[in-house]
Amino acid sequence: MADEFDEAEFLAAETSVQRSAPPPRTASPATTGAPKVVQPRPQALPQRQGPSAILVSTRQKGNPILNHVTSVPWEWAEIPCDYVVGATTCALFLSLKYHRLHPEYIYGRIRQLGKLYNLRILLTMVDLTNHEEALKELSKTSMINNLTLILCWSSQEAGRYLELYKSYEHASATSIRAHQAETYQESLTEFVTTPRTINKTDAASLISNFGSLRAAVNAQPEELALVPGWGEKKIKAWVTTVREPFRVKRAAKSNAALLRQESTVGSDGAGMLAERLDSAHTPIPISTVPSLSRQASGAVASPKRNDTGPSQKRPRLEEVPVSDDEEAALLALAEEESRTINAEKAKAVQAGARKEPELSEGVMAALAKLRQQ
Repeated sequence: MADEFDEAEFLAAETSVQRSAPPPRTASPATTGAPKVVQPRPQALPQRQGPSAILVSTRQKGNPILNHVTSVPWEWAEIPCDYVVGATTCALFLSLKYHRLHPEYIYGRIRQLGKLYNLRILLTMVDLTNHEEALKELSKTSMINNLTLILCWSSQEAGRYLELYKSYEHASATSIRAHQAETYQESLTEFVTTPRTINKTDAASLISNFGSLRAAVNAQPEELALVPGWGEKKIKAWVTTVREPFRVKRAAKSNAALLRQESTVGSDGAGMLAERLDSAHTPIPISTVPSLSRQASGAVASPKRNDTGPSQKRPRLEEVPVSDDEEAALLALAEEESRTINAEKAKAVQAGARKEPELSEGVMAALAKLRQQ
């Protein structure tokens, strides 16, 4: 009995001691120097929509295109179109030979397709020689029914189209965007390598040899031959490219009006016009072209001319490309008109020297009144 009392008393004393004792101190991260642990938040990974393989309709059994779809897996499926190459992309296959025998087939398939899919491809096999009329009809049908017409001339090409559409299903726009130069060195190299025969190594040696692009453009063929790696073919391509004239082709009406105005001056005017047109074909070196600052200073220093009148203003017409044959014909027309005008002037001068000039009606009436007085 005493043992039980002693045990109960001991437990009560222990409980009172635990209640009165202060809570244990925990070391803070600031005092211990340990970094605070931040639990990462779960993020949902983007899930690809649509199957990973090309879905092929059972109507396409026996089509030789399927023998050339090797880089992308494909499987049979019950679908309203012929091929599903993406979550929102489908394709209909059509052979022009079959279209000639059954012209109503493609319209029924388009009707079954309805408004499904955003990108709808009409993959057409061109297996006819006279295909112009059929393609015109299919082009009009594709525009009306929101289809993209793609032509292929072999089964390998058609299979390659299906593989490309499936492989680029989740590709971004940057994958097909052309590379744009970001630095001056890249822009300079891109400009110099415009001729196909000149590569990046040739561009670097050209700029390092001449020091600037201006000097390289104005260099003579003999100087270009001293550049390492530059042969006769590259020199010819470079000189032809940088010295090709930049011509502004005006409208045919403005050329005709200009030629007629020049033809009234005479044969000298036609010669001046010919010289002016010939000068347009002559290339001008870049070193002789004044800069913008020089043009601005020259414009300020030069006095203004006051001889510009309304008769000297030429109307500005729209610019339309004119071929060399048209310019030659207009020159011949101007020369012929100038010769005709000169001949008429010569005849008029000879006729005026032979007979007296006739009086006008007003002068004749005044003379009659004086005679009556």
